[in-house]
Amino acid sequence: MSPAHNLRSMIQPAAAWLVVIAALTAVLTGCRGTSASSNDEVAGAAATQPLTVTAQATDVPSATHVEPNTQSRNRITAADGFVSEQAPLSPFDDGHPAIANLSPQLRLALQDAAIDAGTAGIYMLVNSGWRSERYQQSLLDEAVVTYGSTEEARKWVNTPELSTHVTGEAIDVGPTDAAIWLSQHGSDYGLCQVYANEIWHYELAADSAGNCPEPVADASSG
Repeated sequence: MSPAHNLRSMIQPAAAWLVVIAALTAVLTGCRGTSASSNDEVAGAAATQPLTVTAQATDVPSATHVEPNTQSRNRITAADGFVSEQAPLSPFDDGHPAIANLSPQLRLALQDAAIDAGTAGIYMLVNSGWRSERYQQSLLDEAVVTYGSTEEARKWVNTPELSTHVTGEAIDVGPTDAAIWLSQHGSDYGLCQVYANEIWHYELAADSAGNCPEPVADASSG
């Protein structure tokens, strides 16, 4: 056997193995490529989908769940003398029941005081005036909830039977500088602070000499 023949016999098996190895490499490479391609496709598809966030349930009160005092207040209108905290009245707003239903003497005294306060740079407003009986009762009901008992509530809100707001003989004025001004000058108009704990509450209580009585402690005292 010639040397060339010997060399050929040695190369052929090695070449065969090289072919096998190359085939296996191709298969493996194809698998990896397919896998990578599939992953890329999945990633690409995910990237085109909108992100969805699932919100956690929270304990939000229902819009229909309203405290009893708020339900009561919702039935009260301007016809009952209701005055919004965000929109107090001018003392000259005679078209509003809270002003129109005051006693004529109190309304006139209030307006005279408001004019003079204005010349002193004090702008007087009315937070509450005349009230219907049911409005007064709703305020008392709210106060009972707020203060925890009728006894404590009565220190701030009178019953409809005793309230001078219901009879049109009381006003609550604001802002604070106007209430302070009235506490200093109100007797000139017959207007007196009648409750020590309510600087805003005034009634025609001055005597013929223009003297105001000492305020009582609170509404439950009168």
